[in-house]
Amino acid sequence: MQRRLPAARAPAQPRTHRYKRRGRRPESAVPGERRPERTSEARGDGEAASIPDRPAMNTIDLPTLFEHVEGENFTETNLTCGSGDCITVDSLSCPAMLNRNALLYTLSIFYIFIFMIGLVANFVVVWMNFQAKTTGYETHLYIFNLAIADLCVIITLPVWVVSLVQHSQWHMGELTCKITHLVFSINLYGSIFFLACMSVDRYLSVACFTTSSSVKKKRIRRCICIFVWLFAFFVSIPDTHYLKTVSSNNETYCRPVYPEENAKEWLASMELSSVILGFVIPFPIIAIFYCLLARAISASSDQERKSNGKIIFSYVIVFLVCWLPYHVVVLLDLLLTFHFLPFSCQMESFLFAALHVTQCLSLVHCCVNPILYSFINRNYKYELMKAFIFKYSAKTGLTKLIDTSRVSEMEYSALEQNAK
Repeated sequence: MQRRLPAARAPAQPRTHRYKRRGRRPESAVPGERRPERTSEARGDGEAASIPDRPAMNTIDLPTLFEHVEGENFTETNLTCGSGDCITVDSLSCPAMLNRNALLYTLSIFYIFIFMIGLVANFVVVWMNFQAKTTGYETHLYIFNLAIADLCVIITLPVWVVSLVQHSQWHMGELTCKITHLVFSINLYGSIFFLACMSVDRYLSVACFTTSSSVKKKRIRRCICIFVWLFAFFVSIPDTHYLKTVSSNNETYCRPVYPEENAKEWLASMELSSVILGFVIPFPIIAIFYCLLARAISASSDQERKSNGKIIFSYVIVFLVCWLPYHVVVLLDLLLTFHFLPFSCQMESFLFAALHVTQCLSLVHCCVNPILYSFINRNYKYELMKAFIFKYSAKTGLTKLIDTSRVSEMEYSALEQNAK
């Protein structure tokens, strides 16, 4: 049983297709490839249905074979099985409705841009925290861990892009398959959890714990960060455990292979858990606590309140825009899998494209996080200015590095005003 990647699965893996669905033929990632003549046979002795000129195949091989079948006309095969134990292959004519090669190659280019921008932006945030020594104050510890998580997600993208342009084929071994997925999954969940923790921390710091000692708050934040990493690790284990390299027709794929007796239940549980942990729980937390924070700081001056309100609003909207489309499409795919939605070729083609596009959109969040939570924050801009300041001379056209130890906050404010 194959499955499409969940929310915490690497986005570069193209959507795979179920094969035990009546009236549906999983489509190929290789358009135009001819389908061999195949027959369906009664299976009374426990053997798999056979295909002429091919060795007997098991249920792991069948989906891989079906992925190479596209653009052909099929008819439903009806069998009479005396034993009641038989394989039937129900199929439907689904002409290729979109150029999948063009889609996958275009998305690969976008992933490369996300990789380059996210790598630089998150590396700057991590490096800046090391240089400025500010990770123990306010929410800097969360921002530091958020940047590490996003950086680790970004680092795995080249591996998934290589697999994507090869139509999900995997030539790097099963261990690499598991490790890459585990790193991606842990850090993607960690990134989302840190955003939720940050929203709660910011509100509580303003509304409830204004008099608490900084040492105590620092200790609490460290414990929370450790818990987030451990929780992200444990929720990533089940799906990673079932990942295997599956070979068929001289091609190898990195895919989850669930227990055959309850594969659909595993599929549903994995996808629903990814939606719940990746969006249903964290988004309300982020939205509610940032709304409470906006209300708590409403007593500030009009200009400051408007500025803070825009920033808080952007936190909620960016998370919603990046993650809601993907999880909606995942749920639609799940409804189609369990026959709650009628199958059609148009829906199949739409879901294939929508899953890939929304996966790409969701990873834009790793590039936006450093900007939203670091670069537009005045304190972080000050620390960045202290850590790495260049002074340009219009007369000589030379640029030199200023001694950062001599830059005070007052001088930074003057530089900021001149920049405006």
